[in-house]
Amino acid sequence: MTAGEIVAIIPARGGSKRVPGKNLRDFRGLPLIAHSIQDALLSKQVTRTVVSTDDDAIGSVSLKYGAEVVRRPPSLASDTATSESALLHALDELKAKDGYEPELVVFLQCTSPGRDPEDIDGAVAVLRDSGADSVLSVCRFDKYIWVRGETSAEPLNYDYRRRWRDQDFPPQYMENGSIYVSSLRVLQAEENRLGGKIALFEMPKEKSFQIDHEEDLMAGAV
Repeated sequence: MTAGEIVAIIPARGGSKRVPGKNLRDFRGLPLIAHSIQDALLSKQVTRTVVSTDDDAIGSVSLKYGAEVVRRPPSLASDTATSESALLHALDELKAKDGYEPELVVFLQCTSPGRDPEDIDGAVAVLRDSGADSVLSVCRFDKYIWVRGETSAEPLNYDYRRRWRDQDFPPQYMENGSIYVSSLRVLQAEENRLGGKIALFEMPKEKSFQIDHEEDLMAGAV
């Protein structure tokens, strides 16, 4: 393991169902995947940027925008395959290829083009400064959540008899799916993007949108 080495891995399979061809669709003048590649390349902390894909077109575009490409087998690009399986496969390939073992792994999702390179650097700084083993990006969440119970609807995060004013809502956070940072040790041991001591990196709501539906692309997610 090389201290200070930080690899950004961007999983991008070709078989998106809800938004066909999503990772190569235009978003604000660039293929969607290019936003994440550029964020990683412009980060002051990331030292290597890798796209994991099963798709030739995604691979070609990723190379064009400056990323390395690790070819992912079809078994790890199915609807049921986890992102963690893609991360671990990419790490295995990098180690087998040139003995590369980074200290930290930054997992970026193509569906989160609202982040900036500075957000990646901030998440890495939170991990180092807090002594955490993993970090996830979040945004403030100040909504009342309900679920349908067996006999009655029930609140999950407040008591409706003592409703807070908006300004009194206690701090709570929603995972925004944009950035995950993990130590190599924890990722490999847990086979999970999160583990050990977990810290939060807060991002503003306006940067926390995700491209999950056709209308997100059409509206520019703004």
